[in-house]
Amino acid sequence: MSSSNVHLVDHPLVQHKLTLMRRKDASTNSFRRLLNEISMLMAYEVTRDMPMQDIEVETPLETMQAKVIDGKKLVLVSILRAGTGILDGMLTVVPGARVGHIGLYRDPKTLTAVEYYFKMPGEMENRDVIVVDPMLATGNSAVAAVERLKELNPKSIKFVCLLTCPEGVKTFQSAHPDVPIYTAAIDRELNSHGYILPGLGDAGDRIFGTQ
Repeated sequence: MSSSNVHLVDHPLVQHKLTLMRRKDASTNSFRRLLNEISMLMAYEVTRDMPMQDIEVETPLETMQAKVIDGKKLVLVSILRAGTGILDGMLTVVPGARVGHIGLYRDPKTLTAVEYYFKMPGEMENRDVIVVDPMLATGNSAVAAVERLKELNPKSIKFVCLLTCPEGVKTFQSAHPDVPIYTAAIDRELNSHGYILPGLGDAGDRIFGTQ
């Protein structure tokens, strides 16, 4: 699959850690730690084009102009509950970012997204948004989340996931062709229950140790 708006983060460290996460015998602690590490690595790619500004700093030898980012203009939006796993790692890299939450669950019969919570920082029209969720499977939750965010007119939106599949990418891009996707892998397909194959199981259950 090729698309100018789908960015595959294929750094060897990301791919190595993803492989370890896929193993069904990976412990909850191991899975959570690896996801945190991958999220930090992916944050470097996702924030590569963040705007910068010059400020004056004094080194031990002289005064100079040096570049900084304004992390407070960045909003990391976690799709609950599994998005928390990526959020924590990205906040380690950009601790000044604001945080928003969207609560969505997937109706088991229709596989459509149902919203139960939505809380964002103020002045969203001045902010760049990165939406995080480990899996872009059917794409319905991601589509619904971005649709809600667009109502607030942020400066930009990006979507970050650990895994996706052709069906999820197609659904998301059909609804939001202007929003780039950053992912560590594009797996083969969805099964009849809406899970990614070969995938890594239910990310939320593996992060939190639930069934």
